[in-house]
Amino acid sequence: MKRFYLTALLLCAGRFLATAQETFPRNGVYDDRPGLVAFTNATIFTDYQTRLDNATLLIRNGKVVATGAKVKIPADAVVVDVKGKYIYPSLIDIFSSYGLPPVIKVQVPYATGPSETQKKGPYSWNQAIRAENNAAEIFRVDAKAADDYRKQGFGTVLALHPDGIARGTAALVTLGQKRENEVILLDRAAAGLSFDRGSSTQDYPGSLMGAIALLRQTYLDADWNAKTPGKEQNLSLKAFTDTRKLPQIFEATDKLNLVRADKIGDEFGQQYIIKSRGDEYQNLNEVKATKATLIVPLNFPDAYNVEDPFDASRVAIEDLKHWEMAPANPATVAKANIPFALTAADLKDKKKFLPNLRQAIAYGLDEQEALKALTQTPARLLKAEHLVGALNPNMVANFIITSKPIFQEDNVILENWIQGEQYKLSEIPADVRGVYNLQVGQQAGLRLEIAGNPDKPEARIAFKASGATDTTKVKGKIFLNGDLITLSYNPDVKKQENTVRLSGWYAGPAKGYQGEGLLPDATPVKWNAKLAKALTVQARRDTIKAKDPIVLGNNIYPFAAFGRTSLPKQEIVLIKNTTVWTNEQAGKLENTDVLLRNGKIEKVGKNLSAAGAKVVDGTNKHLTPGIIDEHSHIAINGSVNEGTQAVSAEVRVGDVINPEDVNIYRQLAGGVTASQLLHGSANPIGGQSAIIKLRYGLGAEDLKIKGADSYIKFALGENVKRSNTQNVTRFPQTRMGVEQVFYDAFQRAKEYEKAHQAYNRLSKAAKTKAEVPRRDLELETLVEILNNKRFITCHSYVQSEINMLLKVADQMGFKVNTFTHILEGYKVADKMKNHGAGASTFSDWWAYKMEVKDAIPYNAAIMHSMGLVTAINSDDAEMARRLNQEAAKTMKYGGLSEEEALKLVTLNPAKLLHLDHRMGSIKPGKDADLVLWTDHPLSIYAKPAKTYVDGIAYFDLETDKQLQTEVAKERQRLIQKMLNAKQAGAPTQPIPTTTRGQVLHCEDVE
Repeated sequence: MKRFYLTALLLCAGRFLATAQETFPRNGVYDDRPGLVAFTNATIFTDYQTRLDNATLLIRNGKVVATGAKVKIPADAVVVDVKGKYIYPSLIDIFSSYGLPPVIKVQVPYATGPSETQKKGPYSWNQAIRAENNAAEIFRVDAKAADDYRKQGFGTVLALHPDGIARGTAALVTLGQKRENEVILLDRAAAGLSFDRGSSTQDYPGSLMGAIALLRQTYLDADWNAKTPGKEQNLSLKAFTDTRKLPQIFEATDKLNLVRADKIGDEFGQQYIIKSRGDEYQNLNEVKATKATLIVPLNFPDAYNVEDPFDASRVAIEDLKHWEMAPANPATVAKANIPFALTAADLKDKKKFLPNLRQAIAYGLDEQEALKALTQTPARLLKAEHLVGALNPNMVANFIITSKPIFQEDNVILENWIQGEQYKLSEIPADVRGVYNLQVGQQAGLRLEIAGNPDKPEARIAFKASGATDTTKVKGKIFLNGDLITLSYNPDVKKQENTVRLSGWYAGPAKGYQGEGLLPDATPVKWNAKLAKALTVQARRDTIKAKDPIVLGNNIYPFAAFGRTSLPKQEIVLIKNTTVWTNEQAGKLENTDVLLRNGKIEKVGKNLSAAGAKVVDGTNKHLTPGIIDEHSHIAINGSVNEGTQAVSAEVRVGDVINPEDVNIYRQLAGGVTASQLLHGSANPIGGQSAIIKLRYGLGAEDLKIKGADSYIKFALGENVKRSNTQNVTRFPQTRMGVEQVFYDAFQRAKEYEKAHQAYNRLSKAAKTKAEVPRRDLELETLVEILNNKRFITCHSYVQSEINMLLKVADQMGFKVNTFTHILEGYKVADKMKNHGAGASTFSDWWAYKMEVKDAIPYNAAIMHSMGLVTAINSDDAEMARRLNQEAAKTMKYGGLSEEEALKLVTLNPAKLLHLDHRMGSIKPGKDADLVLWTDHPLSIYAKPAKTYVDGIAYFDLETDKQLQTEVAKERQRLIQKMLNAKQAGAPTQPIPTTTRGQVLHCEDVE
């Protein structure tokens, strides 16, 4: 048995294997050889947890034959002694677009694109649904991209085209340089989904809530299509159904979308594998509750360039903290026992992957967990563990050879073998520091010393000048990049122009560095430097500067401004000796106590006491019910409008609540305890509302008021007919058209309900023969309105349109619960009362557009005097902080009493939202949603000293001062840390030109 060490033979072995094509004819002779190679004396990791020392790996024809300490090596095997080196399974990335064409997104002006698909054929009506796409059909081997992956240790990737909401199937491919049919291991390894409509040129969806609604409807349509064969030939829906049995990979752009995606999966019995953003540590409990396996990126943000203090002030505290804490995210996920794989996705430069991975390990990620997340876990998720992810018999021979343990900082990946074919990556040693014999042209006897930090080596050249007896040392400039080197030095320190400039490459252990250069007189020379003495281990340790210990700030809840390290707790609270505005028949009660227990108002009276209660002194203060904002657009992600269609009743604001919106905290500071989050006013029938309590720090679902009635937004006027946009395509374009939209929508809803009722009345046997009616989320919502299970809040201004909707409602059999804005309500208050509608208006907004020209500040008082349930709302994140003052204006404009005025923002909106049995007044048994004011609650000088939601002080004036101090200190600490990082040479990014926290209004679109 012959033993070889020559790389050339291995290249031959790989080349012989590469020609073994089964079905392609060959122009030339057939010379297929077995590609039999034995790697001996290695430290081999057969999988992430099994290490074999002094072992052998035997491969044949691109497959693993055997691994172990006593492997019998065939006589005809090429034997490679890799003593002192390490062999690992090649890494796997299951979230890539390798080998696929780029997605070209077309910027379509809002609501101006086509309403139906432009793709010809029997496909989905919406171009964002591309379930029929198969990545294997458009996959092409990409030599440059494959090389970038191989250098980071990857041997296999999942190629998924990131286009659309339903993205079709992905192919599991190796990173070899063979034909496409040879590198594809599984052509339909997984299916892809997202909330991004991709390259679609259609209008819909124009919002995040629209994307969610479209995906939900697609699940229902695919199910219906499967149950009604022959009804509609739809290749997209058929493919969607067929691919549901595959692993489902959902790309979520942040932690909130991660939870939203899982909620859809739960609804339709699908457990997604979720590609995250790397911010899971910020809401770890919610992420863990999804039970999803994550694909975690290592795209850690660079520090911001915060040298300018004014620029630095524009960086949000959450962005500063994320920069510091992001590298700890993989460790945090692992310690929470959340299964995960790692990915190089989101990295513009793949060379950052291994350094970032080592950084994650330095921040606490266990090395075995890291290796598992790059081998066994991704293979298992794709049901490909019999193919890749380990080095067991009959598995694909994908492995890497490294100079040191793979995650060690000075390790070098020497070779990456893909399907038994060698890809030589580097021969450079892990540490090039040492003493070299240097020859430059005819000048021999020079000595090159490379020392210093391995990341920033220093060079000195020692020589004897002509006739000199002592050795002279001069400092040189050295730059290393992989196996390339540039070196310059000046042998004559007195003459700056006498510089020798050399460039070259590492030619292997025997030859060392070699190359060409120029002497000071421009004479070209050849040069070489052969290692004479490596730097000792102790010397290496001495020259490596000890790293500073990793110090991280505390996580905060929510991960936003004014977040806290721990949330306020519910306590027994006794508020003593204050003025209580009950909003009940008792009116105002002076020097009264209120006891709160278990989130409810337990007692109201004088001289109360309770064991264990936290006593709050209310002397010279006023206690009122919490303010309720009937019309708000805070805390909504991804646009408040799905205005691309005239009717979008299927979309739900509740799907896109942003619990981290700082406006929640700001409005708590203004005494607001509950809000109705409304869809905008871009279409006649908008989306479904969400009614929340402002429990700042809890998740989106925990903000929702459980058991609250369901609402929906309607709209009339200029916004609906798109007077303020360039849209001249979407129906309706006139107020007459708006009326017809209502008639048409409710007529279709009635017919829809009738069809489903008829089907449901059938016997079980009859149903098997009858056609299954299609479920339509839009029409289901309208049926809820007809059946008084969902209630309307309607954006309105002009009396003629208000009359129109009242007439439509009477004829079609539904009620309008609330007219919001209703600035001409004083003209039609009698008709509204007869219909049973309430009003939610502004105090003194007028003349900001044509249809508001008849608005008057007496509107609220007139409607109130006519017996309408009347409220004052904000429709504005800033105004919501002063709703008590807005209500007070009605005392001047209309002469309302102070108690009547306060009810406009407390009890009356509670009545409009059908929540007055729980909130809006201070009465035993009601929710403890209260505000303790420093002054008369209708005074411009009044501030909330404490705002209670469910008896929990989510805002406290004294605590707020502490939070502001803590935030300022934390900002300064992080900014200084960023300055230090920049000074140490870390890359930085510019300050973002836009700031977080965009305030949205009725007519806004994104």
